[in-house]
Amino acid sequence: MTDVPAASTFSASGEDAITRTIELNIDSSAQNIVSSDFLEIYEIERTVAAIVEGNFKRIALQFPDELLCHSVPIYRLLKSKAGEGHDIYVLADTSYGSCCVDEVAAQHVDADLIVHYGHACLSQPSRLPVVYVFGKKSIDVDDCINQLGQCLTTQLQQDTASNNNNRPTILLRYDVGYSCHADIITHRLESELQSLNTRVLHDPLPTRLDPKTIVQSPKTFEQTGGESDEDSLTNVIVAYIGGESLNLTNLLMTHSHCEVYAYDPSTRSAHLQSHRTNKMLMRRFAMVQRARDADVFGILVGTLGVTSYLPLIAHARKLLARAQKKSYTISVGKLNPAKLANFMEIECFILIACPENSVIDGKEFLRPIVTPFELEVALQAEGTWSGRYVLDFEKLLAGDSENDLGAATEDNGGDPDQPTFSLVTGKYRQAKRYGIEDNETSTERTSAALTLRNQDGALSKLADSAAAMFLHSRSYQGLETKIGEDSPSVLEQGRSGIARGYSDDHS
Repeated sequence: MTDVPAASTFSASGEDAITRTIELNIDSSAQNIVSSDFLEIYEIERTVAAIVEGNFKRIALQFPDELLCHSVPIYRLLKSKAGEGHDIYVLADTSYGSCCVDEVAAQHVDADLIVHYGHACLSQPSRLPVVYVFGKKSIDVDDCINQLGQCLTTQLQQDTASNNNNRPTILLRYDVGYSCHADIITHRLESELQSLNTRVLHDPLPTRLDPKTIVQSPKTFEQTGGESDEDSLTNVIVAYIGGESLNLTNLLMTHSHCEVYAYDPSTRSAHLQSHRTNKMLMRRFAMVQRARDADVFGILVGTLGVTSYLPLIAHARKLLARAQKKSYTISVGKLNPAKLANFMEIECFILIACPENSVIDGKEFLRPIVTPFELEVALQAEGTWSGRYVLDFEKLLAGDSENDLGAATEDNGGDPDQPTFSLVTGKYRQAKRYGIEDNETSTERTSAALTLRNQDGALSKLADSAAAMFLHSRSYQGLETKIGEDSPSVLEQGRSGIARGYSDDHS
């Protein structure tokens, strides 16, 4: 029997990567589409009309992984119907989340139009026009009306009994794959609840967005007047159609004041989902407390296709500079624990991404990952979070222009060296302060300044550098040069040839 060498502590045989089982959450409805239904489900005629009418020459088709099996038939149908003069490319992998428009990959082929297939976050594109094809997921409309109608009727009767003068309003939200059924569900649900004199509000999702187009669908709740009147916030009931997803999770967090009922077409059941909201917000509040204890932040660029991502990065830098925190901007593409573990000196990460990909469960990551809104909460005085949760870029930037958030950062009574109490460790901590101007010089120092070395050639000082401070704290700092300590070696002739056999190799 051949002895199998044991795996080293610092290496692995790689066998686990081959034998491990990967769980895939693939939508079965997308896999059971026959070729005869492609024209209707993927709206080939509407896509061709947009290409021809706009006279687009180079078109990029973006598919999520679960729809790549349909990319070739769709490409052939579009190519045959669009005619000559239109080059079509398939984007097989996304730079970031598949729900976002991948303008980076589209620019590699110099595309002037992107056709996005499948689930979409409908974030505002920054450079290229986008045509959305959501697909048409099947749903039993009768069962949906019956299930949601029973839940909403019970809830409305309870609300009416407690406050007969202010009747709740139903806000219909859904996964984009069910947008083709939204109109009929809205009308039938309103008829079902007609006896309770309740409105059902719904705005159609846009099927095309241009770089300067104002997105309507994510503003649905605000368009109801909910945010302008605090009283109306408590009288809105959200009805969601779709399965468990990031969209539903973010909906629960951003509408924590509302009752949310969700109907899952795959299980044909409707349940109250808002009972999970408090637990979700508690987990995010724990992340906020960990961010309060951090002094060095990494700003992760998680999207390049949303219009306001650059102003939001500048906004985060400004907040951190006001709080005298150190920040680094990092672009790593798709996140994974191994990538972020390379930045050991960073104590907390801020993810700049679309609303659906902004909230990351940090169990697998070494450092906490927070959203820009959570950063604002962490830098403010303790106890200032009211439970309101914001993921939209425009709202965050609008809030920055209306309020001087720098004045709301931690105030230690005029003593910058006063320690702060950490709710994570239960101890007092002394915060490090970056960006303090040196009295001896007025030269502005940045982390891009040259590294100063002493006579021994070792790193001696780098002004305002968290990385240099972390390097000094490590026991191993690289190979020791020992300049001036070792005598120079004799110059000798080296080997010549190739690694397979050197000219002076006598073995």
